[in-house]
Amino acid sequence: MLVNLFNIIDKMQNKNIMVIGDMVADVYLEGKISRISREAPVLILEHAGETVVPGGAANAVHNVATLGGQVYAVGVIGQDSAGMELVRVLNSKGVVTEGLIEDYDRPTITKTRVMAGGQATVRQQVVRIDREKKVPLAPEVENQILDYINSNINNMSAVVLSDYGSHSVSPKVIRTAIDCCNEVGIPCIVDSRYNVMAYNGVIVVKQNESEAAAAVGLESLDSQSLVAAGKTILQRLNAQAVLITQGPDGMTLFEATGKYTHIPVTNKSEVYDVTGAGDTVVAAMTLALAAKADYVDAARLSNFAAGVVVKKPGTATTTPDELRQALGEHNENHCT
Repeated sequence: MLVNLFNIIDKMQNKNIMVIGDMVADVYLEGKISRISREAPVLILEHAGETVVPGGAANAVHNVATLGGQVYAVGVIGQDSAGMELVRVLNSKGVVTEGLIEDYDRPTITKTRVMAGGQATVRQQVVRIDREKKVPLAPEVENQILDYINSNINNMSAVVLSDYGSHSVSPKVIRTAIDCCNEVGIPCIVDSRYNVMAYNGVIVVKQNESEAAAAVGLESLDSQSLVAAGKTILQRLNAQAVLITQGPDGMTLFEATGKYTHIPVTNKSEVYDVTGAGDTVVAAMTLALAAKADYVDAARLSNFAAGVVVKKPGTATTTPDELRQALGEHNENHCT
């Protein structure tokens, strides 16, 4: 069966994927601990550098790009340095960024982490500062996004809706994207942190356990309520597949046919950092579906992709070669 997954990796290269969502600039401010301030009992840090990393929907964009897809990013950025740097980083990965609409009245969503360390201390996060404007899109900005979707959808092999709750994915954007995808017959996958039940008619839904629980009005899921939640989300959204990720317990795929498949993690003893792994799952599954994989093989491949990135610190991505290596190692370990 792994032969199928190797073939899928080859077929998903250069597929056109549109990612619509809340584009986030994760900013890391690095500082060296100098001394304690005389003004207050706080550390004084000497500025040592600044890095911008794609976050939120931009991390899904980054993941699709590193896995070999041709990504068209669609969302909103501000007319600020964070937005400019985010575009520069994505362009350096080969991402098409004409769909990132500048809004002079809306700052780029930023999550600034101040990182500190010294020669004898471990580098760690001191504080995080979030900047975003949680209000509906301005009509003119929303119309530009809708025009971009309508103008480019016919050239896509699949679409991702990556909704982190920052209002970039408005009700009109949701409806337009889903209806356009269904009209042209391409997969549309949603990953929504707080609002998944608004995505009626979407083909594939990805949720983690806590998101799926909240979607059906529960605080948490056990093995029985997980099945019930998966089936409920499927039915309410008229979807074809729902993938619920379960951290160290793997993931479970529910299909409209009534079949559900549990997929265990591939490297349980080596899990390091799950930050951003959900975006990797979405990226790999979307590309696999664009390559005409069935839902089970697409989910299995996304599970291997997640297994690669959780070995890496922070928000990470994986490549086709790393994915092939993970498949090969898994095959060897289960054949000896």
